[in-house]
Amino acid sequence: MFRFRSARAAWPVAVVALALVAAAGSAGAANSRATLAGSVPPWAKSANFKSATAGTDSVGFRVYLGWRNAADAEALARSVSDPASASYGKYISAAQFRKQFAPSQSDVAAVQNWLTSQGFTVDYTPTNNHYVAAEGTAAQANAAFGVTLSNYVVGGQTLRAPSSLLSVPSSLAPTVSGVVGLDDSQSLIHPNRIVADAPPSAGFRNAPPCSTYWGEKIATSVPGPQFPYAPCGYNPAQLRGAYGVTGTGLTGANQTVAIIDAYASPTIVDDVNHYSADNHLPLLNGSNFQQVVSPGTFKRPNNPSQDASGWYGEETLDVEAVHGIAPDAKIVYVGAPNSRQDLDAALNHVVDRQLAQIVTNSYGFSGEALPKGYIKPYNDTFIQAVAEGIGVYFSSGDDGDETGGTGSAATRTPDWPASSPWVTAVGGTSLKVGDGNTYLGERGWSTLKNTLVNGAWGPNTYVYGSGGGVSRLFPEPGYQTAAGINSAAFWGYNGRVVPDVSMVGDPNTGMLVGQTQTFSDATKYDTYRIGGTSLSSPLFAAMMALADQAAGHAHGFANPALYAAGSGAYRDVVDTPTLTDAVIRVDYANSENASGGLITSRRWLGYEGTSLHATAGYDDMTGLGSPNGPAFFAALSH
Repeated sequence: MFRFRSARAAWPVAVVALALVAAAGSAGAANSRATLAGSVPPWAKSANFKSATAGTDSVGFRVYLGWRNAADAEALARSVSDPASASYGKYISAAQFRKQFAPSQSDVAAVQNWLTSQGFTVDYTPTNNHYVAAEGTAAQANAAFGVTLSNYVVGGQTLRAPSSLLSVPSSLAPTVSGVVGLDDSQSLIHPNRIVADAPPSAGFRNAPPCSTYWGEKIATSVPGPQFPYAPCGYNPAQLRGAYGVTGTGLTGANQTVAIIDAYASPTIVDDVNHYSADNHLPLLNGSNFQQVVSPGTFKRPNNPSQDASGWYGEETLDVEAVHGIAPDAKIVYVGAPNSRQDLDAALNHVVDRQLAQIVTNSYGFSGEALPKGYIKPYNDTFIQAVAEGIGVYFSSGDDGDETGGTGSAATRTPDWPASSPWVTAVGGTSLKVGDGNTYLGERGWSTLKNTLVNGAWGPNTYVYGSGGGVSRLFPEPGYQTAAGINSAAFWGYNGRVVPDVSMVGDPNTGMLVGQTQTFSDATKYDTYRIGGTSLSSPLFAAMMALADQAAGHAHGFANPALYAAGSGAYRDVVDTPTLTDAVIRVDYANSENASGGLITSRRWLGYEGTSLHATAGYDDMTGLGSPNGPAFFAALSH
């Protein structure tokens, strides 16, 4: 069982430091201090200042320690994941990684002793010595790190941050790579899940009419061109058929996929087994499903800052998506006890305990505007995963280039952690599945919406779309350069381009899931259509479980192999500037029945009006494209 900091401490929050860049006082002096660059998040500006943080407020944080021989760790990660390398696939174990690269026990002890001397309670250190978790008060943090924690009003929220750079004793400078827990940048974390504009915890049903497959029902009663009613939600057989899994004999047998989310649904086994029975899938049991959670994670009540039940839908989606595509794969669900920074501790636990060969994550930050120190600890975990042959997948985001559809060059950005060069970023498409589970085509997921009011269509508004773009944090990685991708051709500068691949994410053509929900008349199981790149990531992770089964080995960090696979492995997703494709969607105004009336909207597919475009070949909306069934598996089978 992995541990997190005590529940009595305040929000576990984002990293606030990256590199030690300056020391105050003489080098050998006992009171010499080293400041931490990137300690102040970009939103902690004087114009946003509200008040000093109360000294009695609880804080929980982690002091991160960097890898020993970090350059060698990166070199190893590159070589074992590069199909052109003699070391390809020669992964090391977690024990071997710890022996070669983990911080020493003496380094950990030095950090622990210093924290204890400052009055903090030291809670936990994982077996890879990646961090030391501690807790105390804001007053103790102010004194220990030489700062004043303050409250800032940002986007209507009151967030905490240090008002100046953190510092630590210079003796710790060679060891400490970051401090987690002294600012509230974690409030940017969100699941990339879209359920027809209503959370599943509140109870949601699809309103009729809807189509059981693409084009089954045509909306002839609305003005303008005739379009089909939106699919009711594709079932596993439809998705397996559309993506070419049917007939391959691949089921994910002997493969393990880990899912990381926050909290844990108390009805997940019953829900997935109800769903499995309806869709002729194996039932979950102790041999093919495991939940790894810390005490207090189950049945956690909602509060103003933590929507626990809202994350139940995320777990349900992720588990049913993986199970639907790879029904014989083992699923390990790891639920963090909050939707804040403890998600990174959950990932570290999966990697350091080697719980799975594939890890899917359906959450992220809206952009890359984070404290610099947030990045390195996460990337260190990714590097360990790559060295051990673990592939980490992240949803690319649900808000396009984060400009609200305007494509403004000044503010456009991909999302983090999808922009890390050490993960596979999965974008979204709009999928057409025909009668007989046939593939009829895909669009890049980018949606305009207009609503029918008094018999006339209202104005078009951008509502959502696959995240992507060019990173401002990372240069273009070698696997993209080797594939002939010119990142500067997208946004005018060199950088890691997102996403890498894509699968269905559009909630208007999404997946049908089943979950226990709270309706006005009862709490009961029901089904609903869902989307977002929260769907795309677990679907692609499941496809990689099938690819691992077909190849007879784990692909680990798959990006180099994915980019070297050749265009035949993918279905290229290409849109046109003219809006020609749409679905008509009917929704219950109250989300569950017709008593509150109906809302009819037209959802245009493949909108090309932002800075992201689905073009021939690789693009920054759908990446290389979506997996092309047997050709995809064959390309990765060597």
